[in-house]
Amino acid sequence: MSLSHSPYILEMRNVSKTFPGVKALDGINLKVKRGSVHALMGENGAGKSTLMKILYGIYTPDAGGELILDDKPFKPHRPIDAIRSGLTMVPQEISPAANLTIADNFYLGREITQNKFFLNQKEMDKRAAEILQDLGVPMDVTVKMSDVSVAKAQLVAIATAVSNDAKVIIMDEPTTALTENEVEQLYKIIDTVKSRGIAIIFISHKLDEVFRVSDEITVIRDGQYIDTLPIANVTKEQLISMMVGRDMSEMFQREELTPSDEIVLEIKNFCRQGHYDDVNFAVRKGEIFGIAGLVGAGRSEIVEGLFGYKPADKGEIYIHGQKVDIKSPVDAMKHKIGFVTEDRKLTGLFLNLSITDNMIMPKMSPYLENFLLSVQKAQRTAYEQKDKLKIKAPNVEVITNNLSGGNQQKVLLARWLLLEPDILILDEPTKGIDVGAKAELYKLMVELAKQGKTIIMITSDMLELLSMSDRVMVMHEGKQVGIIPRTELTQERVLELASG
Repeated sequence: MSLSHSPYILEMRNVSKTFPGVKALDGINLKVKRGSVHALMGENGAGKSTLMKILYGIYTPDAGGELILDDKPFKPHRPIDAIRSGLTMVPQEISPAANLTIADNFYLGREITQNKFFLNQKEMDKRAAEILQDLGVPMDVTVKMSDVSVAKAQLVAIATAVSNDAKVIIMDEPTTALTENEVEQLYKIIDTVKSRGIAIIFISHKLDEVFRVSDEITVIRDGQYIDTLPIANVTKEQLISMMVGRDMSEMFQREELTPSDEIVLEIKNFCRQGHYDDVNFAVRKGEIFGIAGLVGAGRSEIVEGLFGYKPADKGEIYIHGQKVDIKSPVDAMKHKIGFVTEDRKLTGLFLNLSITDNMIMPKMSPYLENFLLSVQKAQRTAYEQKDKLKIKAPNVEVITNNLSGGNQQKVLLARWLLLEPDILILDEPTKGIDVGAKAELYKLMVELAKQGKTIIMITSDMLELLSMSDRVMVMHEGKQVGIIPRTELTQERVLELASG
């Protein structure tokens, strides 16, 4: 069959991507028909973002993979290559040029000029207004983007893609910031775009909207291609099963712990406007308490409030039955709370400093002699932690940036363990680290729980959530929608609650 008769506007064939120590994608296939909506489904960490970054020219695929766009081989090396070839991404978080108008944003980088040198503002305003009108979302295009709502910015981004002669539009979680009315408006735009022969790759965790807008779905799991099916041939239960798909017996088998009845931490009526509302839970001594939810559900924001990094607007915190006031991380640390953040590079580690410096940074007083730092004392402690956590490094003076992701995570964990917290918050503790390092961290978590530490764990890894948690609180769009005991904990139950 000659390529010219292909029903597919886009094909990704046998696409793999390897990062140091991790195979992120392994032989993925994606075939998107012209004028269709193709949902790309998978859990957090399944490889959806990596696949789209390859398509958008941010990453280069490993040898052996092939991309075909509109019947021609396609090898983007940067996003501008993808855009010029007719491929546009509307990201989850729009970042327009805020001080420019809607029309200026529309034609950014492809301005309409007169006499080659002067901007033809009138023509740009006119055309931008016509395109938006045509898509059923009329707007005043002379308004600055800084005065436009998130929803309208999203619609502008989609309209810009259409005006740019897009062949394929990638929509990544496009409804996260939209109201119900705006979502309906988006659905109408999707129908209009489809009718013009433009294809849409639709990424969403909201199963209802996937079934509402999609023609076909491709499921990937743990970086591997699972299947592509017409949406009409799949039930919600089958889709969840395809996405999750792991045999429970293969999971990391955690020894059963019996947390005491002693409540160490209690949160009452915790609220932060626009992030979470009326959250209530109590955690016991020696318990591993999981927090689950989709991107944007408010999971990290709750623990940031608890740690005083971004305090709650209202609500109460009780530690060992005593009401406490936590307005800053210093307050939290005084109450023996530790916090291993999700982004170890951005908010966790000092990457240009040594392992030793990173470990002792929050509390240097134990390593001082006559007001001067005793390098010997500090290094002795660092070596103890290095051995205890099996940190792979030739010595403790190695710059942290030169360690693997798993070893960086262990350095961050060691720092908090040196402060001897009673309550340890772990936000995505195994994000971006390999299987071996994960297993070691799991053992350490169990060991800490046995010592009577209280652990609060946020994770998007379903396997991790189910195997490690004694109970799981599920969040959906800033609301607490359930707390599931270990005896009733299933993947389906968590996904059902998390998807609303």
